[in-house]
Amino acid sequence: MMNASAGTESHAAETRKAGRKAGKRVGPAVFVTSLVAAGLLGGGTAAGAASLWGTPAQTSASAQTAQYAPVIVNNTSSVNAVTAAAQKASPSVVTIRASSGSSGGTGSGIILDTDGHILTNTHVVTLDGQAEAATIEVRTSDGKVYAATIVGTDPLSDLAVIKITTLGLVPATLGDSGTVKVGDTAIAIGAPLGLSGTVTDGIVSAVDRTIETESSAAGSSDSSTAAQGSISINVIQTDAAINPGNSGGALTNTQGEIIGVNVAIASAGSSSSDQAGNIGVGFSIPINMAKRVAQEIIATGAATHGQLGLSVQDKAPGTSEFTTGAEVASVSPGSAAAEAGLKAGDVVTGLAGHTVTDASGLTAAAREQAAGTTVKITFQRGSQDQTADITLGAATAG
Repeated sequence: MMNASAGTESHAAETRKAGRKAGKRVGPAVFVTSLVAAGLLGGGTAAGAASLWGTPAQTSASAQTAQYAPVIVNNTSSVNAVTAAAQKASPSVVTIRASSGSSGGTGSGIILDTDGHILTNTHVVTLDGQAEAATIEVRTSDGKVYAATIVGTDPLSDLAVIKITTLGLVPATLGDSGTVKVGDTAIAIGAPLGLSGTVTDGIVSAVDRTIETESSAAGSSDSSTAAQGSISINVIQTDAAINPGNSGGALTNTQGEIIGVNVAIASAGSSSSDQAGNIGVGFSIPINMAKRVAQEIIATGAATHGQLGLSVQDKAPGTSEFTTGAEVASVSPGSAAAEAGLKAGDVVTGLAGHTVTDASGLTAAAREQAAGTTVKITFQRGSQDQTADITLGAATAG
């Protein structure tokens, strides 16, 4: 069971009070079963064990390289929506190989522009946070291999941008994740188990799901934010098969438009040492958020995220195991929350259009916004529902 915890205010994360058993109370929007990286296939072998947010698997001279196969349509007169979407999006999806010393792993990425910028996950390019300057290689859909440089990483969203230099790249068509509905067809494209160009399909199982997963900030074990330990993000849930190697790859709609960046899968195992595979519960970062983060990284080398400036805990009615909001324990003087008039005892139930049912959901909703953004916050004070405008401060990543 993953510990449903957040960081301390001094480390730029909205906090919850200690004292409750980790993962005991489950808010409707928060997933607390074991989560693992959807993307880092240690050693790059087709049959190797996945790196489960721990030390990446060691490479060896006998390790296989990630297997390459282009998407082929043998009968162009008989195709379905999934085939058409795969044909459109696959040229924009790449396989990424990261290595540092004797460690290495394989993930996926999405071509953003003809300049060579590629969107992927932080945990792919940092080898689950174990490497600050990994060597990165990219194989495009035509089988060519290029050296890549890291433009910037954003541990608070687990997104990163890398860059290759070549001509003829096919940028992905980005969709609108704000229009995604439960039941929509979802198509995952990437390199699960090192198998480049793999296409799987399913449906959107849930939207605006909040998950917590471990931070993959490079060198985070020595960082002042190491106590934070985990990040909270809002994701699209899908039952399209996602496996280790898919992280950073595309989740598309039937038009071949990117609606999400695959980031994590649920594991039925009881600990992160168990080998993980698809059990029909995968998660993708909505492309609207990913696009904002990528644009900021390309422009400045880093992305910003909102911060409220308060300490919160899950609010549960009576002895119920379900949670109904994030109860404010304390407010930092001069913070965004203080300027908006929030007080200890208030119960936050909504932020920026997101329903908030617990502390993790509140953190994720704040982090989804850029620093300095003004949004609506809804909260209960006593028996009264109140709404206020709040201009978010800036969070710092670990």
